[in-house]
Amino acid sequence: MALTGQRLTAEEFLAIPQGEGHYQLIDGEIVVSEPRWAHQRAVGLIHARILAWTESGPGRGTVGLPVDTHLDDRNVYAPDVWWLADDHRSRLDTGYLIGPPDLVVEVRSPSTWRYDRGTKRDVYERTGLAELWLVDPAVATVVVHRRSGPRTDFDVTFELGRDDHFTSPLLPGFSLPVASVADE
Repeated sequence: MALTGQRLTAEEFLAIPQGEGHYQLIDGEIVVSEPRWAHQRAVGLIHARILAWTESGPGRGTVGLPVDTHLDDRNVYAPDVWWLADDHRSRLDTGYLIGPPDLVVEVRSPSTWRYDRGTKRDVYERTGLAELWLVDPAVATVVVHRRSGPRTDFDVTFELGRDDHFTSPLLPGFSLPVASVADE
């Protein structure tokens, strides 16, 4: 749901005092997210499991919940869950992320899912995100987009189902059953 018909730049958006709610700037338009229980449950579980993995040994980066992520002049997203490698921690120096983290998890929400699979996916790819997980708890699936190396596009895309596990070459040894984030 758009809050305004006026297009904003990232600089204008970041200057707006933050109030209640979850807002993102998508292609210059302010969009409010309206997460539901299944969304929040999945986000919390994924965050908790990646957090446990990061804390289980040195050099495992940092994980976070929605924070303004300045990607370009027209896009400031708030990924549901994000992970940043230790050597990219300088992207957090300003109180928000400058550029993409290394891994983004977007969980289906009625107000933003079309953006997650379309515009946001394309901007994440263009701005250098290494890996994107699109999680749909309603059908217990995860679509993974990743780069196999220093490429300019997501050249690996596949879908995980209920019987599969979240894994990533970015998070060696991490594993989470997809079924655990399915709607109850």
